[in-house]
Amino acid sequence: MADNQTWITEVTLLGFQVDPALELVLFGLFSLFYTLTLLGNGVILGLICLDPRLHTPMYFFLSHLAIIDMSYASNNVPKMLANLVSQKRTISFVPCVMQTFLYLAFAATECLMLVVMSYDRFTAICHPLRYTVIMSWKVCLVLVITSWAFSFILALVHLVLILRLPFCVRHEINHFFCEILSVLKLACADTRLNQVVIFASCVFILVGPLCLVLVSYTRILFAILKIQSGEGRRKAFSTCSSHLCVVGLFFGSAIVMYMAPKSRHPEKQQKILSLFYSLFNPMLNPLIYSLRNAEVKGALRRVLCKERPV
Repeated sequence: MADNQTWITEVTLLGFQVDPALELVLFGLFSLFYTLTLLGNGVILGLICLDPRLHTPMYFFLSHLAIIDMSYASNNVPKMLANLVSQKRTISFVPCVMQTFLYLAFAATECLMLVVMSYDRFTAICHPLRYTVIMSWKVCLVLVITSWAFSFILALVHLVLILRLPFCVRHEINHFFCEILSVLKLACADTRLNQVVIFASCVFILVGPLCLVLVSYTRILFAILKIQSGEGRRKAFSTCSSHLCVVGLFFGSAIVMYMAPKSRHPEKQQKILSLFYSLFNPMLNPLIYSLRNAEVKGALRRVLCKERPV
């Protein structure tokens, strides 16, 4: 065993292990999804920067969500696409652990950002007269900076715990990217400490934020039911239902992945679940959150009309 414990230089990502013809189909499909992810989030980010009417706390948080989604997808998807059309599916060990680190950091940041956005909606609907005081720009900056900083510190803890482990000669990862549970399977030592820290992190970064989001939207629901105006009630329901769709997709897939018993999700199911929060969720977020929003549509029309030649 001592001879087999070493710093491995590269690992092989086994990917989806399907027929070559199906790999080409998946390459085309995932390339389309990735393009839509970058395009949708890029449009949202551009509109928020260009239109002064969108310079509000809600869209400030939404711009950060767009940055997170583009970064999150770009961390995992390009290597997955390259492996679908390449016979050599190796990745150097250092980029592999960096991919793990960034994937954990962006995932945790998105969890916290969704909580911040739910708090923003709770304040706007339940305390509209005090909204500008409660959600001042100073408060918004503190919430965003804290979310980013805490997430990267938490990811750094996981990275340090991974790097302390010795690794065996076996260097195959049965995944399409360096997902943390798959990387830990390469270790020759006991990984129980890593598993405990992952579970504790999930309780803190998934279950805790999800409970806060649900409490916020429960309060919001009661506040909406008290609204006399049918139009106001419809608009509030539309906004909140969109946010809950994103929350359900993201938190649901992550909790099943990292907190359900291992026997409940074999490796094939792990890959499918990973696709939800690495590709599908970042692609759907702009559609659910923004592009069906009247204010965003208005901003898009104003930008297009401004650029149209007279």
